[in-house]
Amino acid sequence: MKPKAWRTSSYTNPNGNCVEVGHICDGAAVRDTKHRAGGYFTTTTDQWTTFIDAIKIDRFR
Repeated sequence: MKPKAWRTSSYTNPNGNCVEVGHICDGAAVRDTKHRAGGYFTTTTDQWTTFIDAIKIDRFR
C-alpha cells in the first residue's frame, strides 16, 4: 500500500541526506528523498514505534 502523502523531517540537512515517511493503514512507509523512484519499504505500527523509541534513547550512536 502506497501512502497518500510523504513527510520530510524538519531535521533534513541541505545536502538532502534524509528519508521521507508516509502513513499507511497499519504502520509507515519509508523512502530515500534522493532516490524516490527506487521504491520504499513498509513497517507495521509496532515495528515503527520500536524504531522511533530506539532513536529517542540514542540507541544507534
